[in-house]
Amino acid sequence: MKPKHYQTTPEPIELIEASGFGYGFNRGNVIKYVSRAAEKGEELSDLKKALWYLQREIARVEKGDDRG
Repeated sequence: MKPKHYQTTPEPIELIEASGFGYGFNRGNVIKYVSRAAEKGEELSDLKKALWYLQREIARVEKGDDRG
């Protein structure tokens, strides 16, 4: 049986993959951590992880890195 935070429908990974927006790793992880934060019992920790990935993505864009 999947943990509760993997039982949402659709799962965050499915949204990220199906979006067609090509979010890339950092943005995909932001979506994943924010969308599951309240379900895992580690809300603050997951929100901080999302922030870390968002800050990393901002730094990447500021450098002009288009590899996403």
